[in-house]
Amino acid sequence: MVIIVRYSEIGLKSKPVRMEMERALIAHLKRVLGEVKITREWGRIFIHSDSREDAVKASRVFGVASTSLAEVASADFDELMKAGVEYALRRISRDDTFALRVRREGKHAYRSIDVARELGRRIVEATGAKVDLKAPEKEIFIEIRGDRAYLFDEVIPGVGGLPYATQGKVLALVSGGIDSPVAAWLMMRRGAEVVALFMDPTPLVDERTPRRAVDSIKALSTWVGEPIKTYLVPYGDVLIQLLKVEDYRMGCVLCKRMMYRVAEKVAQREKALALVTGESLGQVASQTLANLASISRAATMPVLRPLIGMDKDEIISLAKKIGTYEISIRPANCCLGPPLKPVTKATVERAEKAEAGLDVDALAEEMASKAKVVWLGENKT
Repeated sequence: MVIIVRYSEIGLKSKPVRMEMERALIAHLKRVLGEVKITREWGRIFIHSDSREDAVKASRVFGVASTSLAEVASADFDELMKAGVEYALRRISRDDTFALRVRREGKHAYRSIDVARELGRRIVEATGAKVDLKAPEKEIFIEIRGDRAYLFDEVIPGVGGLPYATQGKVLALVSGGIDSPVAAWLMMRRGAEVVALFMDPTPLVDERTPRRAVDSIKALSTWVGEPIKTYLVPYGDVLIQLLKVEDYRMGCVLCKRMMYRVAEKVAQREKALALVTGESLGQVASQTLANLASISRAATMPVLRPLIGMDKDEIISLAKKIGTYEISIRPANCCLGPPLKPVTKATVERAEKAEAGLDVDALAEEMASKAKVVWLGENKT
């Protein structure tokens, strides 16, 4: 038996790019599955395993469209008929309705419809089951490629996207709340290598808040089969200074601007090409369009916001899918210093005026230099 691994978007790439991405995808599969033989043909990757669990694990690898655990048979017509009937007898009973789904690649002395018609007739004769092409209770899939045929009865949906770390490196600000881990995951799914950064607001919070962020990043690491490099930045003392500025209603905007400055310095150290945040337009006061425009001016590199057009229900649904939701809703206290009536239409000029009494660049450099680097996920702590 083998596991068939299918991809979709990778197949649209030019031949050199496609081959590069296939190699990256295979490397990722090996990280996740361990010591297992993997081969490839044009348009397909094959994992030589008889484990459905491996098929499920492979379906979680970025770039995989679907997987199937399949039995291998000869593509010779008569041999295929025998194998097909034997396969059906183990899966179809007299009371079932069934359908055959046949797909063929390459040159053969028969057509796909010929296989479906003759094999379907023989299965009816052998089992007494009835054919129902529209709403069958059982489906058998046959994929014929060259001199081999693959028989399977399940297609496990994959996560899709592009192979991890094929699209450059980004620095993701992860707070441990619902939004930011989802944003980081979406960039991972698009092939970006993610380095995480957590701005630790201690002593304004207790230990539950940094623990939640750390556990969120560990959950993300399970999707790539390796630990995620993470920067833990001591932010509490500087945040207290920001919350004491005369224009106190600007506190949330100034806080985000400082986070961007620190993140950019760390990103430059990492040679990352962009910052990633979990901001969604209009979700909270700091995420109005005017405030986002003012906050963005604190950074010179691109800021990617994968959630910008999503509503909260969509984000929560994704968080549940990727395994971070239960972590993000754990009891934890947020920053205790936001103003009661934060500004929603900040301007750059107002932000810079509010920051005038602070050496923001020096503070950002100091925090970046004090960041603790950890690897979060399996194999490292």
